[in-house]
Amino acid sequence: MTLARVFPRRTNATPTDSLAFIGEPDLFAATAGIERVHISVSFTWDIPAAERLEKAWRQIAPTEIGGPAMGQPGGDFEPGKYLKEGYVITSRGCPNRCWFCGVWKREGDTVRELPVTQGWNVLDDNLLACSDAHIREVFYMLQKQKEQVLFTGGLEAAKLKQWHVEELAEINPKRLFFAYDTPEDKDPLFEAGRLLKEYDFRICDTMRAYVLVGYHGDTFEKAETRLRECIMAGFMPMAMLYRDWEGRKDHNWGRFQREWARPAIINKKVKEYYHGK
Repeated sequence: MTLARVFPRRTNATPTDSLAFIGEPDLFAATAGIERVHISVSFTWDIPAAERLEKAWRQIAPTEIGGPAMGQPGGDFEPGKYLKEGYVITSRGCPNRCWFCGVWKREGDTVRELPVTQGWNVLDDNLLACSDAHIREVFYMLQKQKEQVLFTGGLEAAKLKQWHVEELAEINPKRLFFAYDTPEDKDPLFEAGRLLKEYDFRICDTMRAYVLVGYHGDTFEKAETRLRECIMAGFMPMAMLYRDWEGRKDHNWGRFQREWARPAIINKKVKEYYHGK
């Protein structure tokens, strides 16, 4: 069956093959012999656009809307189908039940380990919550990749163990992402930073941390403290602006977030911190 996958917008993770489309059907889509269309929606605020696209694409072939934004749990991961080649998911679900995260509501609060496929950009919900055997299998797969490895899905600092760091040092990843979203994340992040620095991971380069900002009860002062504490712990902070389920965001927070999301500005802050020590 010739399946077209349609996406409301292009991101770094969007597939690039000839049957992956952005937006409405073009002339090629009308002549490609497409038998079925899947519209994949990652963000809830793209649902209205997906509904408009469904009306356009059903003129080409039977069309359905799915994806994380629709609350559908994922099955086994198929490389290259809904994510670009190189991106890989080896498990789904997370036990943490964070109030701001929809993963545990969609995928469950028990981790499901999937068959390990090939890839170098790991997007698991919480890889370190998996069994030791699964984590070792994933690390072994990553050691064989020709591309430098990234963990853009994030690793949970509170679950990081010394043997993980030893294995990661063998992999020599390009980027490791952690998170500092709420005050409870501070101590685990500093401990993760200590472990990683013992194995000569590059401070504020390989070591990075997502920082959620702008949620209810957050303030510019609290958020900036978390961001600067990331630098103190050895991580380059990357501010992620909180949006509600309809995608709305505060414009004042938007300006704040941009200052902590541009690498050139963040690098300057990092240099100011370390040169001032």
